[in-house]
Amino acid sequence: MISFHHLLRGLSKFNSRRRLSTSSAFDHGTDVADASSVTYLHAQSRQQPDSPSSTQAHAKMVAALLSECDHKQGLSQIHAHVIRSRLLDSNPVAFHWNNIIRAYTRLDAPRKALLVYAFMARAGVSPDSYTLPIVLKAVCQSFDFEAGRQIHGVAVKHGLECNEFCESGFISLYSKAGDFGDARKVFDENADRKLGSWNAMIAGLAQGGRSTEAVNLFIEMRRSGFVLDDVTLVSVTSACGSIGDIDLALQLHKYVFQAKNSEKGDILMFNSLIDLYGKCGRMDLAYKVFLEMEERNVSSWTSMIVGYAMHGLISDALECFRCMTEAGMVREGKCYFDMMQKFYGIRPRLQHYGCMVDLFGRAGMLNEAKEMVERMPMKANSIIYGCLLGACEKHENVEIGEWVAKHLQELEPWNDGVYVVLSNIYASRDMWKEVEEMRVVMKQRRLAKLPGYSLATNSE
Repeated sequence: MISFHHLLRGLSKFNSRRRLSTSSAFDHGTDVADASSVTYLHAQSRQQPDSPSSTQAHAKMVAALLSECDHKQGLSQIHAHVIRSRLLDSNPVAFHWNNIIRAYTRLDAPRKALLVYAFMARAGVSPDSYTLPIVLKAVCQSFDFEAGRQIHGVAVKHGLECNEFCESGFISLYSKAGDFGDARKVFDENADRKLGSWNAMIAGLAQGGRSTEAVNLFIEMRRSGFVLDDVTLVSVTSACGSIGDIDLALQLHKYVFQAKNSEKGDILMFNSLIDLYGKCGRMDLAYKVFLEMEERNVSSWTSMIVGYAMHGLISDALECFRCMTEAGMVREGKCYFDMMQKFYGIRPRLQHYGCMVDLFGRAGMLNEAKEMVERMPMKANSIIYGCLLGACEKHENVEIGEWVAKHLQELEPWNDGVYVVLSNIYASRDMWKEVEEMRVVMKQRRLAKLPGYSLATNSE
């Protein structure tokens, strides 16, 4: 058995498993909900007869509590109950140990996760293909790379070193430790490697500053017939941005677009693409990706701001920061709007809906603004539609712009501004055919925009 001396130094404190359940081993919390759940579990385990069916039901309840626990104190209580009820003694299988290790890892308590694994090894329970990937994650969280090497020995002993998840875990482990030689050795030893191993190796090289190697390995992966996923894209775009390869960037954009159409795209993928275009000096393309995103987070805005600042576009960076601040205010404004009805019984009036449409429009959340107009209990006026049309022009949204223009034309058929703004929106998207159609319509209706002029006046 592989020894874990640095993990087991504290074992001499505990003369029995029961003493392991005391506060000297794991911190206990005072959360009422978890305390009541554990108390109920303990009572049930005492009342029910000691039969296979009751033991199985008890184990299922414990597994459910472990998966739903969202803080460390509650997890310590559940773990203490597991020890008191001798669940691990009556069910000496890896499954129950895995659940505890996974819970501690999920809640960022890697040292406790590794300690539980050490006890599992001492109890003589063999790890399975699910145990080691979880333990490797805890190893990476705690940066205990020496323990990781020992885990590798365990994997070899149990024939799990070529398991897809174990293999990618070891590649990630060695890459994070800066040992790219051993990472590559693990990668090369398995001729039948899966996509997860390719992703782990590419990500390790990209994050370790070896961008050219990461891109070359990506090209090799494509030649081997593998279809990239969102994990691949994020790693490769990062590497591509570091070396400024705009040609590869454009190819990657195509893959991101395909992923979006197949409903597999995620926000991290699009953020990576924005960052990539920013590093390649193509802020125009970065902005287009930004506009196409259905959802944005802080990283999305930050990538745009950093990109503008990196290339000396200070005014654009500041404008982007201002828009981000407004986007943050949207959540607060929406909260107050909802509180009017739910807590104070105040029915919003047209002005209140207009404020929300304006907030959504300024933040570029045009779909939300449109939904707000559609859900209004009263008809929107020209002021609300005009505000939304202005937002569509600012954010170059053709679809909603056309929808707003249709309603404005019905309300104010004499207003030439509708055609002018809609023509500007088309022009921003290089839709010159539609621009010309707007001009024809304006001429037919004799609504051509008057040319600007200046007039000298006497200041007396």
